[in-house]
Amino acid sequence: MKIIIDAMSGDNAPQEIVAGAVRAADELGVEIVFVGRERDVRACLGERADQFEIVNAEDIITMEDDPSTATRRKKDSSMAVALKLLSDGQGDAVVSAGSTGALLTGATLTVGRIKGIRRAALAPVLPAGEHGVMLIDCGANVECTAEYLLQFAYMGSYYAGRIMGCPNPRVGLLNVGTEDTKGGDLQHRTFALLKEAHENGRINFVGNVEGTTVFSGDVDVVVTDGFTGNVLLKTTEGVIKFMMKTLKGVFYKSTKNKLAAVVLKNDLKEMKKSFDPNEIGGTALIGISKPVVKAHGSSKAPAFFSAIRQAMIFAESGIIDDIKANIDYMKIKAEKAE
Repeated sequence: MKIIIDAMSGDNAPQEIVAGAVRAADELGVEIVFVGRERDVRACLGERADQFEIVNAEDIITMEDDPSTATRRKKDSSMAVALKLLSDGQGDAVVSAGSTGALLTGATLTVGRIKGIRRAALAPVLPAGEHGVMLIDCGANVECTAEYLLQFAYMGSYYAGRIMGCPNPRVGLLNVGTEDTKGGDLQHRTFALLKEAHENGRINFVGNVEGTTVFSGDVDVVVTDGFTGNVLLKTTEGVIKFMMKTLKGVFYKSTKNKLAAVVLKNDLKEMKKSFDPNEIGGTALIGISKPVVKAHGSSKAPAFFSAIRQAMIFAESGIIDDIKANIDYMKIKAEKAE
């Protein structure tokens, strides 16, 4: 398998990006194609430079660039060239730690969405229950229609089944209450569509879920619009940081607490590991016609290695084929859209 790496994007590019990719080549047996300023990539690779394919791209898309036009204006950027290589069949997936908006727009325009999919979605997997819980969407689509959310539910269900290991994934609609009548017009329309899909045996829709239920382990896929999803995601990240800082303060408060920390050391490490973005690596852009994975912007080598591993699993999973095969069930008629 060949993974195309945007080597120049991200806070720690290219050094940490290259290091994570080299580790992936060594440990996962994946073929790596680096895209970026060749002299910089070669400097990071050192004596191993001749072992890897490097495609030169002199420009870099920064966080200051307009996401909606970045890949079109900077066609010689590492991100734009990487996506073009994927589109042309020169690799099996792209991994980038660059601007989320630019990557999503670039992937949509250059690689293209799966035919019939209205919008691609960002779908992180959060720590919860045995398999985790997917949040779809988490920021790609601030304004959504009921059809978008219906498609998110299908795509998330396929991902949860094939990659997260969830048998018959449970799909919930994020809402302000669990009752069928809760929410605004978007939630009402979406609820009806998801209920119909459930009754037809297409997805396992468990109904509305509140924010308190997201991490309960009772749902595998949480469907929502990108605005609400992003607020939930960022709030969750903030709460986790706050709780870890508070917990550390408790254990350092007294000698007795310090002794307790020693006893619980391994369990605390496991808990911290479950929240570590380095373990997850990245977020899949679901709905694009070929695998694209967004690594965290602050990724260091371990996180980028995990993102590459995720891209490999994504490319091998058959999710894109699942979506293509079921696209007719993921559309709604004009009268239902009104």
